[in-house]
Amino acid sequence: MSHPFPDMAEGEGESDPAPGDESGSHTGEARRTSQEHREVVLPGPARELGALLGVEVPDLEAGEGLPLLWHWLYLLDRPALADLAPDGHRARGAVPAHPGPGYRRMWAGGRVRLRGALRCGEEAVRRTEVRSVQEKRGRSGPLRFVVVGHRIEQRGEVVVDEEQDIVYRPAPAERTQPATAAEPGAAAAAAEAAEPGAAGEPGVSVPAGPDEWDIEVSPVLLFLFSALTRNAHRIHYDHDYCRDVEGYPGLLTHGPLQAIAMAEKARAGGPAGRASFDYRLTAPLFDDQGMVVSAVPGEEAETVTAVRDRYGRRTATGTLRAPRR
Repeated sequence: MSHPFPDMAEGEGESDPAPGDESGSHTGEARRTSQEHREVVLPGPARELGALLGVEVPDLEAGEGLPLLWHWLYLLDRPALADLAPDGHRARGAVPAHPGPGYRRMWAGGRVRLRGALRCGEEAVRRTEVRSVQEKRGRSGPLRFVVVGHRIEQRGEVVVDEEQDIVYRPAPAERTQPATAAEPGAAAAAAEAAEPGAAGEPGVSVPAGPDEWDIEVSPVLLFLFSALTRNAHRIHYDHDYCRDVEGYPGLLTHGPLQAIAMAEKARAGGPAGRASFDYRLTAPLFDDQGMVVSAVPGEEAETVTAVRDRYGRRTATGTLRAPRR
């Protein structure tokens, strides 16, 4: 299998994946490796996302397809409250299954291929499977890399083909004080220097440029995005939990929210149509650090995207490619 992080050497990796969207829950249940969800795609969630981010919503009634990554609002897992662990994640029946106690789950990146139009008013099916698992050792212990595949079909055709890179790493030792964003070795500081030249002077604000999209990150934004994507992980809306249990200095901005922001910034520069998008979460982004998004032309039919905080520290990157003609 191709390694989800090709620049990660054997025995390394703690600074590469950033805390993204998930932390683990676990039970002793038998592990499931695939699942299926079906539903009629309705326009409501798309309109809510458009209002939340202030972006254009396609003419869904006229049959226009959903923009790139907006499928994350649909075909969602909806576990019962009794099936959730204290951190808000599913404790039973999850795909992939959690490796066991003492691990945290991080959404580190992925690849999405938009092969056709995902349209409202029609039924769609999402089939999920574990495509590969790799065991490594990092500086603090074992790491598990899991590639999860999703294929969304509508009208008998695959319209979205996706892979998500999930990393499980040991939770840090119990803390008596919350971590700070700049503390070496803290879980909240993963990948702080993963992008050379991306970090600005600590505490010195770097204003958004004329071609950048400056998004104000607030607890309300994070809560509403969590609700829209059916994400109950408490690191995104429960500040006391973040500080007292997971040791973070603030609420974490969702990895998928950063990825959608990058894709939307690229869409604002012109219709993407059928496209592919590869993205990577390189550092944690907290609610008091803002979110500044850029998208610039790359080689041939590429658009290179990035997210940084208000101090210039890069937290996510992505590349959108239009189909070859």
